[in-house]
Amino acid sequence: MLERAPSYEALYEDFRWRVPERYNIAVDACDKWAAEDRPALIEVGADGREQRYSFRDLSHLSNRLANALEAQGLVRGDRIAVLLSQGVETAVAHLAVYKMGAIAVPLFTLFGEEALEYRLDNAGAAAVITDAAGLGKLSPLRERLPALKTLISVDGPGDSPGESALDWQALLDKASDRYRPADTLADDPALIIYTSGTTGPPKGALHAHRVLLGHLPGVELPQNFFPQAGDLFWTPADWAWIGGLLDVLLPAWHHGVPVLAHRFAKFDPEEAFRLMAGHEVRNAFLPPTALKMLRQVERPQNRWNYRLRSIGSGGETLGAGLLDWALETFGITVNEFYGQTECNLVVANCADLMTVKPGSMGRPVPGHRVAIVDENGKALPPGAEGSVAVRRPDPVMFLEYWRNPEATAAKFRGDWLVTGDMGAMDEDGYLHFVGRDDDVITSGGYRIGPGEIEDCLLKHPAVAMAAAVGVPDPLRTERVKAFIVLKCGEDYGSEEARSALAREIQDFVKTRLAAHEYPRDVAFVDALPMTATGKVIRKALREGDNAASD
Repeated sequence: MLERAPSYEALYEDFRWRVPERYNIAVDACDKWAAEDRPALIEVGADGREQRYSFRDLSHLSNRLANALEAQGLVRGDRIAVLLSQGVETAVAHLAVYKMGAIAVPLFTLFGEEALEYRLDNAGAAAVITDAAGLGKLSPLRERLPALKTLISVDGPGDSPGESALDWQALLDKASDRYRPADTLADDPALIIYTSGTTGPPKGALHAHRVLLGHLPGVELPQNFFPQAGDLFWTPADWAWIGGLLDVLLPAWHHGVPVLAHRFAKFDPEEAFRLMAGHEVRNAFLPPTALKMLRQVERPQNRWNYRLRSIGSGGETLGAGLLDWALETFGITVNEFYGQTECNLVVANCADLMTVKPGSMGRPVPGHRVAIVDENGKALPPGAEGSVAVRRPDPVMFLEYWRNPEATAAKFRGDWLVTGDMGAMDEDGYLHFVGRDDDVITSGGYRIGPGEIEDCLLKHPAVAMAAAVGVPDPLRTERVKAFIVLKCGEDYGSEEARSALAREIQDFVKTRLAAHEYPRDVAFVDALPMTATGKVIRKALREGDNAASD
């Protein structure tokens, strides 16, 4: 735990990692608190009713689930996917999987069938824990996922033929609440979180149990020396995202701090203010898009008596205007932080300790060595632009890309993990984002890779070629725009026909991938700009070259 220091420099210099040889996330984040029966989770339903759970409750529930999973033949090392939104079942599922020494695979409920099939197949998932909506997506995939043997539904077994899902509650009722967690090493694998697929298909970042310990300084610093007495943590970010799971839920529980859970069908800024005020939230991780939507609410301080102590934000850079609004609205400075799925929370701001420079991602978090490096992995001097990189070994860093040694090797330049982002470090050690050396699209806090979208677009019967890029958006930072070459013989000459086809293509992607990945803009073009080796020049598309808007 970070202790207050007279300066950032002193804090950074004095920090030392304390990672034990043997370590299990579930034991650290739950079982160690169970004897005290302290509050762990406040779950707020759609009707506003709340259900409270202590660490003892969660320990017993996860013990029951671990026993139930083993009774189904699941063993240490098996990949078990969790396809659920925020809620007690999601938390219990993760704890149980870690206790078993199995490997959790968190999945967004927004994913469509193709996105789910790819990840489940790539991971070789043996089981999925989901709900009725998830069952509906998974049922058509069963025959194409030979490794998937077990489906468990928190909503009951369902009534569709062939689902053969097990009933969550029935399994727990029959299982013992006593369980001896696996004696895992800190370096043993714990979870696979899939990247956005910026270059080719999404890659599974395999993380060890130590990843939780590696996250702690990057949570504690931007949350103004978290935890403090009376803290209560909340985020609208899904727990399937590293930002919800490892920036909020598990770090809070490591410290014995309760977490507020609420499933937004669609983010409602007024409801968010009401939630934070009504439950006296003290700490929040609010992605930039959430902050932008909250900003649309007029004079919230006159309507709700919220009392936040700290707000962290990450995923894209905040501007001075948004920071000024947040300071006026909440009375505190939003602390930006930076990281990625493979190596998260390595740069951060902390208004309680350092000057926050608008537009800066912050300074290296204690314990992490971050630099700007050139193409040969050599650290560059202040002011020089290069690749943002993190030096190994580092407890927050991934073990490898799942079953992809070539991609793992390509992620490093010597001992530097290269993030794929371009940046510069100023004389004071602040990191400034410059651009990307890949074509990732940053929309609503999500990092979206064009490859998976383009692959989906090409499956539409009218599409011959496709490219996806990010274009500026005042709310989301960027939105996805698709440039499409139609197949020969397809006649969509009229404006009405093209508009109808554009909507059809948008729905095609939305239902197969995820709602945040579908192209909000569609342009039909005669050809795509290409390099000599046949690669699409997305930069030219972003700048409008060779593009004909519909």
